[in-house]
Amino acid sequence: MAILKAFKGLRPPVEIVRQLASRPYDVLNSQEARLEAKDNPYSLLRVTKAEIDLPDGVAAHSQEVYDKVVENFASFIANHWLVPDEQERLYVYAQTMNGRTQYGIVGCTSIEDYFNNRIKKHELTRKDKEEDRMIHVRITNANVEPVFFSYPAHKEIDDMVATIVSRNKPVYDFVADDGFGHQFWIIEDRATIDRIIEIFAKEIPNLYVADGHHRTAAAALVGREKRQHNPQHDGSEEYNFFMAVLFPDNQLRIMDYNRVVKDLNGLSSRELLLKLGEVFHVENMGAGIHTPSGLHNFAMYLDGDWYSLTAKAGTYDDRDPIGVLDVTILSTLVLDRILGISDLRTSTRVDFVGGLRGLAELKRRVDSGEMSAAFALYPVSMQQLIAIADTGNIMPPKTTWFEPKLRSGLVVHSLT
Repeated sequence: MAILKAFKGLRPPVEIVRQLASRPYDVLNSQEARLEAKDNPYSLLRVTKAEIDLPDGVAAHSQEVYDKVVENFASFIANHWLVPDEQERLYVYAQTMNGRTQYGIVGCTSIEDYFNNRIKKHELTRKDKEEDRMIHVRITNANVEPVFFSYPAHKEIDDMVATIVSRNKPVYDFVADDGFGHQFWIIEDRATIDRIIEIFAKEIPNLYVADGHHRTAAAALVGREKRQHNPQHDGSEEYNFFMAVLFPDNQLRIMDYNRVVKDLNGLSSRELLLKLGEVFHVENMGAGIHTPSGLHNFAMYLDGDWYSLTAKAGTYDDRDPIGVLDVTILSTLVLDRILGISDLRTSTRVDFVGGLRGLAELKRRVDSGEMSAAFALYPVSMQQLIAIADTGNIMPPKTTWFEPKLRSGLVVHSLT
């Protein structure tokens, strides 16, 4: 069963929390982060992407940047922009987007659960990205940003969270510049904390990584390093645990993650449509944006028109948890066989557009001449994600897009 632990969080004062809280390090490039943190000394981006405080051109993974991380993180603590709680706590973090709110529990999960596969993964990680975040954990000796987990919904936990948020004023309550709302409560009642921990220990068999596979791997690997280098290790040390926000699976929605391609692999538009017709039922929907209607239905934008593509029976295997995914169907039948794009991780001929940007962004990128065609997919469900993780399978690259993203900086977990 899953291990959950309370911890003494480092948290910002209420009066600066909106300025300090930032988007995760991996959703902005260095230039975007520089603009977002401009004229804001409190932005946690100065710790998570410290290159923004150095001249343009400094490599993001250079020693100079890592030295700046250490300097800036020490400054945040010295300036009391991050202040430790006096007692170990759990927390509740609520996010609101488009009128819908999801409630997560903030606590520490176990590196042991990661290595024993009680924390289930659905994506491969890249060693270079792992190592960058491992360095970040080592030099700050902290989990500065949380990871985004899910767990099987549990009514008693739901009821306790509902009681906490209805009876207590949130310690943080703000709307970020992107229009998403963020609220944060401290769970102070020890009996409630203990009961939540007990439910996870006795009734929640697995946790699922929703977003943050590289941060999860980095935290677990650094924890194992620290364990190996501590002759007095007894398992209670903070480095055995890392910070996560855990949401019940029935509250999460995965958004579509779409594709745009730079060329048609030497085909004319007519030739492409003919080849698509061999494996899809193809229907011209005209100039108005077409949204996929369900699983195995795709939208394609080409030459100013939208097309509905419905995979023909027999072109996929419903018994294969990976093969039945729409990202697999599109990758196999279209990107690989027709367009010659076989490796989505390395190809420069394909790009990915998260669903928050909308299908109009696909149209814009094709109309601009930057791309030749765009493909929109029906979103993966949480049930599909869990089934794949439970069977030990790995989803293809760029399959899931969760929104809203967690704001970093509402709480930090120190490893000491």
